[in-house]
Amino acid sequence: MKETLRRLFEYRNLNREEAKRVLVEISSGKHNPSQVAAFMTVYCMRSITAEELGGFRDAMLELCVPADLSEYGGIDIVGTGGDGKNTFNISTLTSFVVAGAGYPVTKHGNYGVSSVSGSSNVLEKLGYAFSNDLDRLKRDLDRAGICFLHAPLFHPSMKNVGPIRKELGIKTFFNMLGPLANPSRPRHQFLGVLNLELARLYAYINQQHDINYAIIHALDGYDEISLTGPFKIYSTSGEAIYQPADLGLSLVPAEAIYGGDSPDEAARIFRNILYGEGTREQEEVVIANAAMAIRLLEGNKSVADCVEAATESLRSGKAREVLKKLVS
Repeated sequence: MKETLRRLFEYRNLNREEAKRVLVEISSGKHNPSQVAAFMTVYCMRSITAEELGGFRDAMLELCVPADLSEYGGIDIVGTGGDGKNTFNISTLTSFVVAGAGYPVTKHGNYGVSSVSGSSNVLEKLGYAFSNDLDRLKRDLDRAGICFLHAPLFHPSMKNVGPIRKELGIKTFFNMLGPLANPSRPRHQFLGVLNLELARLYAYINQQHDINYAIIHALDGYDEISLTGPFKIYSTSGEAIYQPADLGLSLVPAEAIYGGDSPDEAARIFRNILYGEGTREQEEVVIANAAMAIRLLEGNKSVADCVEAATESLRSGKAREVLKKLVS
């Protein structure tokens, strides 16, 4: 690791195989916490390359507990986190709305590291019990149309990294890596990223693996469609910039999508939105993300039709029923 760190401090890059090897060594506990923290910090100070990110992804998927759910043709809906905006759990709510609209969702998630509440925090608060049992995940999909893959159960090799990430309390390359390391290897991915540079990296990597993808970045810095301004999408079919009005929705002030100060408050906001007790702004942000995820799956549908499908799922109570079935 000393030689690797020396190279990185000299602004030299790792190739894909080297990046994979280092992450495998970190997962085995070969390097001490100070070295691991230094390694992670490098990528807070300079950009990660496609080769490095691809190598880290290879290591994560090689070491994970596999979950073959390919028969469902599911979609993962997830953001990188690390945008510093502390919004409510938009991607997780979006997952329930998409499932309520009839599309299988195989969501990968974790506890919050650089945010108050990650997807695992809020689902745990709402009574969901995590599992890496494949039969259980399939039952969840059959009954509720969604399953949740809690990252620590599927990436036990990363147990040496978790405490260091938590102590650092800032975004690291693991924020970038998580959305690429879903152990079910979904065919469809709707990914939110915190900057356009990372969006281009994700697009490059997904193209290499024949994944049907849409990568979202709000141009004012959110890793999701925030409706606080325009957003850009990189997808299998090309690139586009949208305004909220293009979805028939209104601009939203930043304070309207605040996520609260604790996991308990985040769970309350989450439940309120699913139960029709959220604000119009909160609902429309979820609808916007769900609509564009549905459009990824239904390329022939218009944006307006996808917005209608997402709206119906949320406001009819179908998304709420997905949650009830999942935690029952």
